[in-house]
Amino acid sequence: MMNRSAQSPQLSFEFFPPRNDEQADVFRRTRDRLAALNPDYMSVTFGAGGSTRSRTRDAVLDIQRETGVPAAPHISCMSEDTDGIRELLDAYLDAGVDRLVVLRGDRPSGGGSGVFDHAIDLVRFVREHYGRRFHIEVACYPEMHPEASSPDADLRHFRDKVEAGADGAITQYFFSFSAWERFMDDCARMNIDIPITPGIMPITNFARLKRFSKMCGADLPKWISKRIRAWEREDDLRSLRAFGEDVVTDLCRRLLDAGAPGIHFYTLNRARATLRLCRNLGLDEQRESAGQRAAS
Repeated sequence: MMNRSAQSPQLSFEFFPPRNDEQADVFRRTRDRLAALNPDYMSVTFGAGGSTRSRTRDAVLDIQRETGVPAAPHISCMSEDTDGIRELLDAYLDAGVDRLVVLRGDRPSGGGSGVFDHAIDLVRFVREHYGRRFHIEVACYPEMHPEASSPDADLRHFRDKVEAGADGAITQYFFSFSAWERFMDDCARMNIDIPITPGIMPITNFARLKRFSKMCGADLPKWISKRIRAWEREDDLRSLRAFGEDVVTDLCRRLLDAGAPGIHFYTLNRARATLRLCRNLGLDEQRESAGQRAAS
């Protein structure tokens, strides 16, 4: 395993686009609180079937214009045509956006697909039409994509995205450090050598976490579930959140010590839990110091 470099770890935050004025207010407050940590970028998700396309674009452009933090839109294969994709990417370039998170995307609830079947097709499209003008992040799955036929098939698909032109990858969230170790060993075996950033989900709402984990195939270890259920029965949210904070802080420390290039936090448009994790890891001070050095 690599040792942590002397350079400050990369830090990024993910948001979903607000759907109404109340959510927009929460999004802006969260965005601004986390922007103070001088992250490398902030990403914004893209709804199933492209359902949030305009809201994603607006949120991305607001980040880019109002915070000074680079923004990274999620770009999905679903419910698009190539002219629409090019129009969107041209608008991003015009606004100074040069990082993309390229995904297949969630299929619409009624079924159907987009102009591309897989993220690799969209990666190739971006490289064919835009060369190296965009830095491309793709997704990967330490515990296997829920639709993959096998772990090896999933790894081969990941390798294909890298060979198509991906610059880096963000993992689906996970809670098992051993799953990360195995995945990194498997990537080395497959000669996958791009930076792979762990995606981290704070533990704040157990019912929501169970629902998300079931949908995305992330394993929620029994020892975590049992402790959280006990505090839920006692309506002890303070202990639940403190436990979740300790578990995720320890996981992040181990990941960074093992050589992870940084941390990508799934914020769910809330700042408090992510800020506490960054503070526990010393990332707040490191990022603020790095920003001061860059400005001097």
